[in-house]
Amino acid sequence: MVQKVEKSDEEWRAQLDNMEYKVLRKHGTERAFTHDDFPKGAGTYFCKGCGTPLFEGETKFDSGTGWPSFWAPISEENVGESVDNSWFMKRTEVHCNACDGHLGHVFPDGPQPTGLRYCINGVALTYEPEES
Repeated sequence: MVQKVEKSDEEWRAQLDNMEYKVLRKHGTERAFTHDDFPKGAGTYFCKGCGTPLFEGETKFDSGTGWPSFWAPISEENVGESVDNSWFMKRTEVHCNACDGHLGHVFPDGPQPTGLRYCINGVALTYEPEES
């Protein structure tokens, strides 16, 4: 079970820049291709809000969508799902289970072995390469 992170709205606003706050706290979305893409390879992607490990670099793939995409989270304990009925469609939202930060959405059109595409806002992530 992940350790819950609770902060006031004022604390979140002080910690995050405007776009990070809009995405993580208000369920916004950064425009496609506007965030520097992270490298593929050995490393870990963490929640920008609380530092919880979310995805391994080995699960990252180029989906062509303009957002970092992964075929599986590190742990289902760390990444939660909920129904998102905004924009006149039904989607599956994904969020950090520790701080409830909005990350993006998951779709059933990804590569094997899972067939899933976790389409994640780049501003919701930090990347740390694996030390060799």
